[in-house]
Amino acid sequence: MANPVLPSSGVLSPLGLDAVRPAPGFWGDRIALNRDVTIAHCQEWEEREGWIGNFRGRLPRKGREFSDSETYKLLEAMAWADHPALPELAETVARAQEGDGYLNTRWTGNRYADFEWGHELYCYGHLIQAGVARLRMHGEDRLTEVVRRAADHICRRFMDTSETCGHPVVEMALVELYRATGTDRYLEMARRFVERRGLPALGEIPFGRAYFQDDVPVRRARSLRGHAVRALYLASGVVDVAVETGDVELLKAVEAQWERAVARRTHLTGGMGSRHSDESFGEDYELPPDRAYSETCAGIASIMLSHRLLLATGDARYADLAERTLYNVLATGVALDGRSFFYANPLRVRVPAEPLNGVNHAAEGGLRSPWFDVSCCPHNIARTLASLAAYVATSDAGGLQIHHFTPGEITQGSLGVRVETGYPWSGGVCVRVLSGGSGRISLRVPAWAKGATLSYGPAAPGGANGPGGGPVAGPGSRLGVGLGAATSGISHMSGAREVEPGYAVVEGDWRPGDEIRLELPMAPRWTFPDRRVDALRGSVAVERGPLVYCAESVADEPPLADVAARVSSPPTDHLTDHPTDHLTGHLADSPAGAPAAIPAPEAAGAEAGAPVPVAGAPVDPADPVADTRSGPVTPGDPVTDAPGGSATPADPVTGTPGGSVGSAGPEGDPVVEVEVAVVLGAPDANGWPYGPVPDSVAGVDTVLRLVPYHRWGNRGPATMRVWLPVAE
Repeated sequence: MANPVLPSSGVLSPLGLDAVRPAPGFWGDRIALNRDVTIAHCQEWEEREGWIGNFRGRLPRKGREFSDSETYKLLEAMAWADHPALPELAETVARAQEGDGYLNTRWTGNRYADFEWGHELYCYGHLIQAGVARLRMHGEDRLTEVVRRAADHICRRFMDTSETCGHPVVEMALVELYRATGTDRYLEMARRFVERRGLPALGEIPFGRAYFQDDVPVRRARSLRGHAVRALYLASGVVDVAVETGDVELLKAVEAQWERAVARRTHLTGGMGSRHSDESFGEDYELPPDRAYSETCAGIASIMLSHRLLLATGDARYADLAERTLYNVLATGVALDGRSFFYANPLRVRVPAEPLNGVNHAAEGGLRSPWFDVSCCPHNIARTLASLAAYVATSDAGGLQIHHFTPGEITQGSLGVRVETGYPWSGGVCVRVLSGGSGRISLRVPAWAKGATLSYGPAAPGGANGPGGGPVAGPGSRLGVGLGAATSGISHMSGAREVEPGYAVVEGDWRPGDEIRLELPMAPRWTFPDRRVDALRGSVAVERGPLVYCAESVADEPPLADVAARVSSPPTDHLTDHPTDHLTGHLADSPAGAPAAIPAPEAAGAEAGAPVPVAGAPVDPADPVADTRSGPVTPGDPVTDAPGGSATPADPVTGTPGGSVGSAGPEGDPVVEVEVAVVLGAPDANGWPYGPVPDSVAGVDTVLRLVPYHRWGNRGPATMRVWLPVAE
């Protein structure tokens, strides 16, 4: 089966890439763009920077000590995407392998001299993951031969030592190779690497051994800590080892670490990492918005860990965090054109960045960069999007579970379904049966979706099933919440009934044409931080569905530092006035490649009391959107549920106005922005930012238009903030 994670046991079993076929939509378009643009972009830059040339023996060697790993991630992305450039690149890599299986362009002739920083085993880990992808997608070939020889070399060299690598990843790679080949020594090697860490196995460094997760053994650690990517890669490998060896204690240890880190060390976006100096988690509740590191690779590693815990336990909270991170870190990490990337993902940018057309020599920056000296993030994005369909759905003995909503078709045994949705812009999800089968179909109801409703039955009288068809044969159809739960049955399209967060489960004998319809409430909502997060006290953010929103001000006019939110007024939807091309972000009626035109501030009227343009979006005082959207969206209302208050009845699945802007196809995305009431204050002129009484907010009442966080930074240099001060 073609899947990056195939455990031999667990509550849920993943479906392969051949069983989940995304259609155009939020993720389907990104998967296609990745295959057609991003993978080639990465290969072009690797050639330009000389990293692939290292495998050809070119001197002097180029890139950092771990640059080999970037080529291996590229190979993995190519393998999952069935990219035609893979065989030639794999052959280039294969020619650099030494006779005993050793392969590293930096350390050949000086092997294993620096376990703390050398990254040799780390590079092997990514090579092995590429080989597993190729083995599962294609079968044995030159690349898989190279990988087996490298893995055997690792086992010979390290099985009976106390050594390990300063950067984990080889652990989960070896477990996956064991799963793919059945070779026991790969699992045993991974287990020993896990058990050595924290004894300690590595030397002392200025950051401390916690940076390597080498301060305490894995079983005794209380939280994810240290370098965020290292911690999350290690935890993923630990879950893999625990599942394959039946080590319940080890699995419980990681669950507890995940739980504490999510509760105390995770940003609103799902991003992890609060410190730039060592790319690490901070202490509990150390979550500054402007210094949030939130590396894209850490977000991807978090998705990997959450997915593994979901498979092992079936607990919806792991899919909830994966979804949050997918939409607000992974999707943010790559530009809409697929050719530039964020390494760090702060939640506040105070100064517009200078445009950069070449290599970014730093990790941070307020604009996406085409390349970095350390380009782990572009390659991680490429391999994750190439395999993303494997994260969408699972199965168990009882049936099918759909965890992430994207248009497409899913096959599980004899059961085939088509998912139709405009998610994340709208909350309607329709699962239509294409080929019949018996069992449960479970749809995840996110934790934020209080008031979600579910209906099910035949699509229509006289449809594919004939009158009265539907999931009614045998014991009938049953509705429940939670995997394995079910209640009373009916034999017609049910009325919508409320379902709780978790899993909404319908059981029956399914026939072609049967439908399940889930309606998730998509009203934008205020989100307040825990009082123990000092850096966020007195502030508020906006979420809508799975998306986090932010204020973006091109050239910082008006300045976002002077904005405060009036939380007594609920945030409201605003549908963008023009359809945008799905991924370029350009107006459909703009010249190709031209950014959306932004009217000058004076176009909106700047007289006292009139709304002023904030974050690059002018607001007309007479705009019917602002006038008609005086409260939250009412779920299920076919008029008000249309983003932007359109008077055109909305499609019940896509949630977009019928026949107007925003169909779910590739011709346009129904991008929903959000408007909030704010006070735009004047800068304090007293010359001193402290005083004997609490600061008060005074200024002009206006409207601030927020954009989805994943879309910020696509219009040029801008300031940005997710968390807004509260005005009252």
